Amino acid sequence: MVDPKETINIENVVASTGIGQELDLQSVAMDLEGADYDPEQFPGLVYRTQEPKSAALIFRSGKIVCTGAKSTDDVHQSLRIVFDKLRELNIQVEDDPEIIVQNIVTSADLGRNLNLNAIAIGLGLEKIEYEPEQFPGLVYRLEEPDVVALLFGSGKLVITGGKQPDDAKKAVDKIVSRLEDLGLLE
Repeated sequence: MVDPKETINIENVVASTGIGQELDLQSVAMDLEGADYDPEQFPGLVYRTQEPKSAALIFRSGKIVCTGAKSTDDVHQSLRIVFDKLRELNIQVEDDPEIIVQNIVTSADLGRNLNLNAIAIGLGLEKIEYEPEQFPGLVYRLEEPDVVALLFGSGKLVITGGKQPDDAKKAVDKIVSRLEDLGLLE
């Protein structure tokens, strides 16, 4: 039996930062090679990095959201690239802008099928949402760590809302322990 914590995989890290000044996105888009800017579709400029792979959403306010990274290190590396590209365009960016991780999305596998109906009843309706006609997963809100887990009948999990990679491990431990207590992990 594989420890479910060994199956945890970071799927996406979302972080935010800012450069503390307004930007003329039209002019940045013209000078920044590879930038996508279509204000009719989306209010921000999209700049993709390849190594590491991510997308920076740059807004007129100077706020930047980085998404699609596979680790917190990748977020920092991607944003350093973005900061350097902006500096090359003579845009003032302080040496080390604060980067705040907003959300880490991870997946894991409990390694066995789950009876979501029994789990919904066992966990109690105040902490879960389960409407199989609407969505095939059970939504389980944990308080410690403060994350939301999606449980699927296949035993697969998606954990969202984490602020550090350890939140997923804590959540998996808590879910496994709770399901074992209820006799629902056979």
